[in-house]
Amino acid sequence: MIYLKLFWEFLKIGLFTFGGGYGAIPLIRECVRSNGWLSEEMLSNMLAISESTPGPIMVNTATYIGSSQGGVLGAAVATLGVILPSFVVMILFVVFLKRFLEKPAAAAFMSGVKPCIAGIITATGIYMLLTSTAFFTDLKAAIIFAVLAAVCGAFFAAKKKEISPILLICISAVLGAAVYS
Repeated sequence: MIYLKLFWEFLKIGLFTFGGGYGAIPLIRECVRSNGWLSEEMLSNMLAISESTPGPIMVNTATYIGSSQGGVLGAAVATLGVILPSFVVMILFVVFLKRFLEKPAAAAFMSGVKPCIAGIITATGIYMLLTSTAFFTDLKAAIIFAVLAAVCGAFFAAKKKEISPILLICISAVLGAAVYS
């Protein structure tokens, strides 16, 4: 029964997510809460790990939650559920939809969806910041955040472009090792 539940829940997430993995975080949070699969703290930690490991965040998250609930088979079923809608859409896009997306109605739909996705991602970031117990109770975490924000700001001011996420992850790893060891 858990395998069918994992597949169905992550299929719904895959079906109704626009804007990539960060747009899926509210849906994943609701799914995990309603099923009682992880605590809020475990979910936040899992999302942080999913963000920092290679691969799409939705796939990493589905794999982790599936694994925690149903082992290797649960991981496979949840991952299949979350990627199946995108796979089907891409096949349909190649076969049928390319001409349709050039029509004004499709362009209007996409223009309406983009600001919505930006709002969802912004709200998710604010929610994660405000609910992060580490940020407000751990002075070391707050210092690392401040240093990373300063590095991003200084890099942008000097180079007029955003810092590489890979470089930012490396800096974060060095800071974490230095501060917490």
